[in-house]
Amino acid sequence: MSNTDKRPIGIFDSGVGGLTIVKEVIEVLPKEDIIYFGDTARVPYGSKSKELVYKFSCQIIRFLKEKNVKAIIIACNTVSSNCYEDLKKEFFDIPIIEVLEPGVKSAIKVTKNNKVGVIGTEATIRSGEYERKLKENIKDIQVYSKSCPLFVPLAEEGFLEDKITVDVAEKYLKDLKNYNIDSLILGCTHYPLLKESIKKVMGDKVKIVNPAFETALKMKNYLQQNNLENKNGGSHKFYVSDKNDKFDFICSLVLKENHIAEKVSIENY
Repeated sequence: MSNTDKRPIGIFDSGVGGLTIVKEVIEVLPKEDIIYFGDTARVPYGSKSKELVYKFSCQIIRFLKEKNVKAIIIACNTVSSNCYEDLKKEFFDIPIIEVLEPGVKSAIKVTKNNKVGVIGTEATIRSGEYERKLKENIKDIQVYSKSCPLFVPLAEEGFLEDKITVDVAEKYLKDLKNYNIDSLILGCTHYPLLKESIKKVMGDKVKIVNPAFETALKMKNYLQQNNLENKNGGSHKFYVSDKNDKFDFICSLVLKENHIAEKVSIENY
């Protein structure tokens, strides 16, 4: 009989977006304790320099390590695409899972015509990581990328299915519609919150790819292979760098659970 490792899983993001990953981790690993950190004071990350995003990520990982987490999910595509390798080297003593590779895996499963769209923050799209990883898997794949910087503030404000969100989506995505893509990777964990608005613009023929489920599966496989599963947990704690009611509201909307996030002075880490 396998042991029980009661240490929590750490998950972090620039704001509320990573809650879409938390939702899938709860589904796939209901007995795991989770500690989530949303950097609400410094969101968005997508318009910031790589150096600053790396600095913020190091502070958050140090905070999560202080909470004795057994593994960490970077629930942020900007961090995953720009800093993952550096963070793995810096924090070599703890397993860290990113969201890009699961997104690529999901898209490869669903595309039939090898024409894939990717939307993300400016930093994620600029990195070219999604395109590179997709082409590693399918040589002749055509990748069409578009940064959608206003999607993050719209999600943070809770404008999930408002007319303003549909209008912004229409403006961003109209070019992608001309390329006959059959799948669209939501390359930012905030974007699944706006999924209905994005679907309205893209139409039924385009499969919306949310990397969250594959990310949660990857964590499950890692815990199983390394005998780190928790058999008796299921508590969820949330921390933020700036306190406002919107985080708690979106948390209840996404997770169907009420939580009060605790404010942390992340600059001290």
